Amino acid sequence: MKREYFLISVFFLVSAAIFYLFYQIIVPFFVPIAWASVLAILFYPLYERTLRRVKRKGVASVLVCAFIVVLIIGPITYLFVALVNEAADAVSKVNALSKSGELDKLLDFDIPWLETMKAKLAQYYDISKINLDEIIRDAINRVSSVVVRQTTWLITNGTRTVFYFGLMLFAMYYFFKDGQHLVNRIKRLMPLTVPQVNAAFAQLRDVIQATMYGGVLIALLQGILGGLLFLIVGIPSPVFWGAIMAFLSIIPLVGAFIVYIPAGMILIVGGSYLKGLLVILIGTLVISQVDNVIRPLLISGKTSLHPLLLFFTIMGGIAVFGLLGVVVGPMIAAGFTILLRVFEMRLHSDEDDADGETAEET
Repeated sequence: MKREYFLISVFFLVSAAIFYLFYQIIVPFFVPIAWASVLAILFYPLYERTLRRVKRKGVASVLVCAFIVVLIIGPITYLFVALVNEAADAVSKVNALSKSGELDKLLDFDIPWLETMKAKLAQYYDISKINLDEIIRDAINRVSSVVVRQTTWLITNGTRTVFYFGLMLFAMYYFFKDGQHLVNRIKRLMPLTVPQVNAAFAQLRDVIQATMYGGVLIALLQGILGGLLFLIVGIPSPVFWGAIMAFLSIIPLVGAFIVYIPAGMILIVGGSYLKGLLVILIGTLVISQVDNVIRPLLISGKTSLHPLLLFFTIMGGIAVFGLLGVVVGPMIAAGFTILLRVFEMRLHSDEDDADGETAEET
């Protein structure tokens, strides 16, 4: 073996060992760092506006972090505790309705088109085997167990929770203050021309902002509206159902209608015709239309991930990272699409240059 090959091999082995050790050091703090990154991306436009006023990066970063703690994290913590209480209450009520037979009565309604569909499906599958009340109870139990499990972890690991929260604020402060410098350093490491690097990062920023603003914030708004609607019409556990609607709104090809339409139908079957119609109409005309009205205002002209890719990255993110996967999954998908774009630019750079020259000549 030539000496230079031996030295190169040693260099790569040492580099791999250092990267592995660095990974082992950082991975225990992945959750607070990831949440700090997510919040920094979401509120970076606010940081830029604040910086233009105060003129000092450190002061602007502290102000934005304080804003996030007071107006965002505090209310979310309160709602999370309320959600746990209502989740347990919802499970107990559904179980009580099931034992008394009331749940069967609520689900036993006669809709002509539904009966026709059942008759057609019966040719291929025995629908009588489907126990609807068991499915409902199992779904509510699963969702509630996740919520209770997360809260139990927070309570039993209070010291770690406070420590992680402090780490998140610490990281977020520096992400605001030095984030642009870090991005510039990463750009210098990419084996692309300056225009290609800028185009790749612009696309990454647009995809992340479109996913975050268009997905998470709109889902929160739909959940809040759904919870308020349920509270007004007197449906029990409005915080719990609002949280479910927010979660379903994040997932592409799904939505809050999976909650409010059955709720409205149950109210109608139970004799509350006006309340049931209001739930269905307001849900259809207001809650579900929030996405169509607000999304263009928040992410006008920005790139978004394909709904199918977004669906699987959210579900996979939740399976791997838990609640954090709702936002980390799409961010990873955005990075993956950028890598594909980088490879495309590298493989077809000559074609792009030829197209550019043709366009200039015409």
